[in-house]
Amino acid sequence: MSLTFIGGGNMATALAGGRVRAGAAAHELRVVEPAEAQRAALAARFPGIALFAAPTQDAIAGADVVVMAVKPQSMRAAATALAPFVADVPVVLSIAAGIRSRDLARWLGGYARIVRAMPNTPALVGAGISGAWAAPHVASAARERAADILRAGGDVVWFDDEAALDAVTAVSGSGPAYVFYFIEAMEQAGVDVGLRPADARKLAYATVAGGIALARASDAEPATLRAQVTSKGGTTARAIDTLDAHRVKDAFVAAIRAAAARAAEMGDEFGREE
Repeated sequence: MSLTFIGGGNMATALAGGRVRAGAAAHELRVVEPAEAQRAALAARFPGIALFAAPTQDAIAGADVVVMAVKPQSMRAAATALAPFVADVPVVLSIAAGIRSRDLARWLGGYARIVRAMPNTPALVGAGISGAWAAPHVASAARERAADILRAGGDVVWFDDEAALDAVTAVSGSGPAYVFYFIEAMEQAGVDVGLRPADARKLAYATVAGGIALARASDAEPATLRAQVTSKGGTTARAIDTLDAHRVKDAFVAAIRAAAARAAEMGDEFGREE
């Protein structure tokens, strides 16, 4: 499968690396990346990869999938530059938060074979997850090619409604930051009660990883698992009572709702007609 990435940042690097690990040859990959230093980094990491400073016919011709891997605020300019070359591409995969397919299609000169996806940064180590949606014009084979690219970074969940991707962005796209925030707090608390920083961090990392592993291995709901390790009158109960007294769960839910609202706002903001 021949791929062209528009943008050569972390997520493009993660997905390209996943394709190489899955057996793709570097010469099957092309990256359009304006930053010279980043092109040099990609050339060092993927010997044989084709690199371009701007979209050209040579960068796009024969691509089975073009992956739009630029920041949302850069998408209009990137898509407009790509538009003259994209007509024969079977599918364009966008991984930019908030950018709606109707706006991307407009910037691409009416091109409508679009898959939108929201991967997350654990894709860098093959442990990510992506929410994805395909426009009605996308053929099943093209949709599967897009899925293959996303699976290079982890699991894929498909949605029937494009609007669901704003919620996906809030839950899993931004989600790694919530996990790191929680780990920060665990580490700080461990230090506050007398642990060395390195020991507190090691305990926090292992506890989060172990909790996830246990949850995945069980059919029980998270609330049930929590209750099973919360003995009445014990240390865990005291901790959970304190979290509830500070309305931590309510604040966390409010934060994710705010992230989803911001994703929708970004679609309005960046998709606005000039």
